[in-house]
Amino acid sequence: MHAGTLNDILFILLFFFLIISTLANPNVVKVNNPKGTKDTKAKQHIVVSIDKDQNVYIGQHKIDPNNLDSLIKFEVDKNRSTVDTPSVVINADTSSYYGEVFHVMQSAKRAGAKVVANVK
Repeated sequence: MHAGTLNDILFILLFFFLIISTLANPNVVKVNNPKGTKDTKAKQHIVVSIDKDQNVYIGQHKIDPNNLDSLIKFEVDKNRSTVDTPSVVINADTSSYYGEVFHVMQSAKRAGAKVVANVK
């Protein structure tokens, strides 16, 4: 096998894995997450995203922040049929307001879900 052929195969494999990794979680709105020190993975039952413009999403659906409590409760109850304690993953941009993140955390706790923050 020539070095050129090996390079072609490695390039194709690299390209394949890059494409697959971007398709790994289609329910996430792209935000700039803060950096973290732990590498713990949580099941992503319910993903709540807050982008840099303070827009709130559940999955990929933009929601009215005034309805956040009832919508999180609905999603937690829907997931409770398959999981004892659903997880609410907060996917917040570094420039999002801390108050919005805290509101999501409170709503998830009141609904009886585990709260997880998504970090890099």
